[in-house]
Order: sequence, then C-alpha cells, then structure tokens
Amino acid sequence: MCGIAGIVNLSAALPPPPRELVRAMVRAIRHRGPDEFGLYRDGRAALGHARLSIVDLASGQQPLANEDDTRWLVFNGEVFNFIELRAELEAAGHRFRTHSDTEVIVHAWEEWGVGAFARFNGQWAIALWDTTTEELVLCRDRVGVRPLFVHEGGGRVRFASEVKALFADPEVSRALDVRGVEETFTFWGSRAPTTVFAGVTELPPGVVRRYARDGSSRDETYWHPSYPRVQGDGARDPETLTLDEATDGLRERLHNASELRMLRADVPVGAYLSGGIDSSYVAYLARDAVRGRFHTFSLRFEDPEYDETSYQRLMVERLHSDHAEVVASRSDIARVFPEVVAHAERPLLRTGPAPLFLLSKLVRDQGLKVVLTGEGSDEMLGGYDLFREAKVRRFWSRQPGSKLRPRLFDRLYPWLARSPAAARGLALQFWARGLDKPDDPTFSHGPRWSSASALQRLFSAEMRGRMAADARPAAIPALVASLPADFPRWDPLAQAQYLEVVTLLNPYILASQGDRMLMANSVEGRFPFLDKEVMAFANAMPARFKLRGLDEKHVLKRAAAKVLPREILERPKQPYRAPDAACFTGPDAPEWVRALTDERAIRAVGVFDAAAVTALLAKARRVAAKGGDAGFSNADNMAVVGVLSTQLLHQSLIEETHGGADDGAAFRTEVHRVA
Repeated sequence: MCGIAGIVNLSAALPPPPRELVRAMVRAIRHRGPDEFGLYRDGRAALGHARLSIVDLASGQQPLANEDDTRWLVFNGEVFNFIELRAELEAAGHRFRTHSDTEVIVHAWEEWGVGAFARFNGQWAIALWDTTTEELVLCRDRVGVRPLFVHEGGGRVRFASEVKALFADPEVSRALDVRGVEETFTFWGSRAPTTVFAGVTELPPGVVRRYARDGSSRDETYWHPSYPRVQGDGARDPETLTLDEATDGLRERLHNASELRMLRADVPVGAYLSGGIDSSYVAYLARDAVRGRFHTFSLRFEDPEYDETSYQRLMVERLHSDHAEVVASRSDIARVFPEVVAHAERPLLRTGPAPLFLLSKLVRDQGLKVVLTGEGSDEMLGGYDLFREAKVRRFWSRQPGSKLRPRLFDRLYPWLARSPAAARGLALQFWARGLDKPDDPTFSHGPRWSSASALQRLFSAEMRGRMAADARPAAIPALVASLPADFPRWDPLAQAQYLEVVTLLNPYILASQGDRMLMANSVEGRFPFLDKEVMAFANAMPARFKLRGLDEKHVLKRAAAKVLPREILERPKQPYRAPDAACFTGPDAPEWVRALTDERAIRAVGVFDAAAVTALLAKARRVAAKGGDAGFSNADNMAVVGVLSTQLLHQSLIEETHGGADDGAAFRTEVHRVA
C-alpha cells in the first residue's frame, strides 16, 4: 500500500509544477509508504509516490511507465488478479519490465481503456498521466477502500491520498465546508464528492475521471451497487438458486478471495481476530491458504462491556496461530485521539477508530505490513441490527396500533423486555419514527439519521446561517436525489444495504476505521468480503438468504458452520464499540480537552455554540463522576466525541502547517523532463 500525490496544469501557459512542492506533498503522507519515494515531472505534470513495498519488492518502484515512457502511473492499492490480467495482456502483445501489479495497470489502460477497471479485482486509487495526449486519468475502486482527494484552483488540479498532502501547497486555502460538516452530523461521514474541507472534493468510488488537454473533465461510473428488481416494471424472481447453492457459492468465492489476498504478496500476511463470525471465518480461510507460521492480532478492552477476549482465544486455539493482543483503556483512547483525528481527517462521532489505531500499531511493531479483516460482511450479507430493526418496523407499520408487533424488538434486544417501562417506551418511540411512511426511501435509516442530525442543535448561529446560505441541497434531500432509478424496484433489504454502503461503509467504516487507522502505522488492510466476485454474488442473492426471519447473515453462518466453533456461530451479535464520552470527561481526562473546549476556542472555530458545549461537558462530567459510562446516553456520547473531534480537526488540519520537512530521505525514483 502506498500514498500518491501530484499536480497537473490545466493550462499549458503555466510553469511546470514545482519539484519541491510535490516532494513536500509526498513527505506529508510518508506514513502511507515509508519504504521509498518517487517523483516524475515534466512541463505540465508532476506525480509523487510514497511506497509501502508488498508486491515485487525489487522492481516495483513508482512512478512507473509503459515501455516507451509515454504513460506514467502512481498507484495506491493492489490489483489481486494481476497475474491473470498479465497473461491476457502478454497474449495481446504487451511486454513487461517488472513483475508488479502496477505495470499491469498501465498496459491494461492501453489495451482496454476505461473498460480495464471493471476487470480489476482489488482496491485502488490511480493517477495516470499520458504525455502524448496530455490527459490525466484518476480512478478509485468500487467501494472506495482507497481514498483519493482532489483540489482544482489556480489553473491546476491537485490530487492526493490524504488532504494533508493537498494542504502542503500554500495556494490551497484551508477552511471547513459547512455541507460536509452537516453530512457528518447526519450520516457519520461526508459522502463523496463532498468533504469537510471547502474546495476539496473526494473522487467517488467506482468512478474514473479524465482531465483533457484543454482543462475540461468528465466522470464515468464503471460500477455502483445494484440488486435484482423484485418490484414494479422489469421485476424478476432472484431465487434462481437454492439456499444450499447460495451457501456453496459464497463459501467458494470467499475461499478464493481470501486465498488471493494471502498469496498475492511478497511479504507475510496476517489477520485480525475480533471474536465475531466475519473475522473468524476470514482468518480460518487465510490459515487454510498458507503453510507455516500464521499471525493473528486482536483488540481487547479494559472495560468488560466491550471485550470479546474469550471468543478471540477460541479461534486462536482453532488456528494454532502466532497471536498478539493489545488492550485498550479509556486513557489510551484519550491519549491517542488527537493523532487519530489527524489521520482520519474528518470529525468522528465515535471513538471506535482509536483502538483500531492501537491495533495496527501492534501489527507494525510485530513486523507485519498486511492483514486481512472482516469489513464489508455486514453490508454485503445483511448483518447490522439496523436491517433487522427496519424489518420489524416495516412489519409494525402495517398495523401501527398493534401492541404485539413491537414486542418483536424483545427478540432483537432481550434486555428491552427487562427494561423499566419508561426506558422501554423511549426505545419504542425511537423506532416508531417515520412509521407512517414505510414507502419513504430512507425508511430503514430514518431513526439513526435523525439521532445524529439532532446533534446539530449544538451548532452556532453562525454555522446555521452559513448552512442556510449554502445553495447545495441538505444531506438527506441530496442523497434521495442521487438514488439510482432502480432503487424503488429493489427488495427493502437491498434498499437498506445500498444506503448503508453509500453512507456508512465508505465514509466511515473504510475511511475512519479502515484505511486511515491502518495506514497511520504503515499497514495495508485487505478485505475478502469486498472482493469483486463476492460482492456480485452477495448482491444477487434473495434477501431471505441473508436475513432469514430475524437471523442475520444466515447464509454466511451456513457457509462457516463446519469450521467455526459453535460458540462463535451462535453468539449474540455484538457490534464493535468502544468507550466514548467517559474517556474525555472523567478525572483523568487529558488537558487538551479543556484547552479545546473553552469559550474562546469554541468561538474561534465557529462550528458550535459555546454555551451549549459548556452545558454538554458539565453534564458529561457529572455523569462521569458517578463512575462507569452506563449513565451516558447515545446522544451525549456522540455529542461529546463530535465536538472534540471537530475542534481537533480544525487545530490539526486548518490551523497547523503541512508538508513534511526535507529530512534528506532519498527519492529513489526521480524522473525530470523539464526543458
């Protein structure tokens, strides 16, 4: 895995992009690729690269060109089927100088153009510069595993794996984007192309963008999530396979996906073990693909409420792996949180990324660069509680006056039946939101989004005014306007899955918890559940194979039934969580919390109302003084973390200067073609 950055002039009249500027952009993201650096520069373009050496260690340096040096590429990611693609290209007459997947991309573009990306099975962010046509091509993988940010201004387009590299250019202004902040305080993350930084956009997943010689650009979507039509015109019966066939097909595709991700590397590959079905099955398949030592890594919590140690160790015994653990405490989370936000480059409403930052550091300290994880399973196979809640709510909506139908929530959450009447009533009120609008396209996600958007009550009058003056549609109307034409014809579960992929998987799970926390410590994550073939197969399945009654990921449990311990297969679902507000409001809270939340600091950033923040933190400190964190509501947890992370983000990305200092690190590959 790597980091990429570059500048291309949209006008031939401009001077060449400055060499030292591009070098500074690369150094700003050196954590993504500390092994070696590269630079290509001509009169109109400059491409930079920070390499994490995983495939073709000897000759895979970047920027890399075709055989006549007319097309230059920088690439962040992996194309796992590059060996098969190379064989096709060689048969078509292409000649190779390296054994890297990077060179396959260059020749694939020459042979197939935009059609090449649909053939790739992997995770990538690509920038390709064609010196003959003076065209810049940017592309991102299907679900946005790898990030790619863009800034256009001053007659130039700048691109980078992280925003801090763009901010190394003093011509790029730095300010928060009100619409990006609003989306974060609705969906938990801003949706591409919007970011939380004014003037900075994110290339959407599944998109290829081409900048022509005259400076114009056009986007082409080569992939987006799609599901069988089961309602309205063009409806068809997706049940063309039996449940047994679906189970066997999923097992085979996950086996192939895990094997590809284990064997297509020239360095050792390990796996995360969370204790759940997803990571346990991936780790089993990964172990099955290799001989010899196999490394696994687990995150434990000091707080028993969040800890899954017993399940993790069951799998360690089953795998006979070399296992390492890290224990995260509240003080650990508070200590690293400023660094976590600086790497995430967006406000966070949960502290979940912080323990994962500690986990990737453990991986790196153990000498590994690559791990397999279970991300994507819940989105592809219907695993989230939200999907089950939506199914119960839709059933309830057919008889909204029923007293029996809402009792199905007791099956989802057995603790609810034992809750005091008041607590139970509040929970049902939450799930009843939007019950009268079952045909609303956002029906499945309405309660969650209303919960998060309620935090906007903390916004300052200035922030509200800027939001009102912004001509762009607000978060939810903009999302609804962007829904595919086929969306109303999909099964309700498919509709909910689509919303989850475009609002949470990419902006939060893969960004804040995935790529950024792994690459902060120079570790590459690989995700078998997001394999091209696995996603296509899962999306085409009938909904009842995924959510059977209220049994989530039913087909996955069947696929894994013969190899996972019964205790893991049958355990109640435990979503990944970490302590939130209690980390920052107890007696051991770090000093930076008070420094960033005093009235002057809040007013300086301008997002929040100072009096509202003061009242929120006073309440949180009273709860923390009683001990534990059970007294914190979901709203208070998100509010405290959201305020602190936004203040930290402004400090680290807006106020501080960027661009790594020239420490003498060698740019091993440096090509200059400037007259």
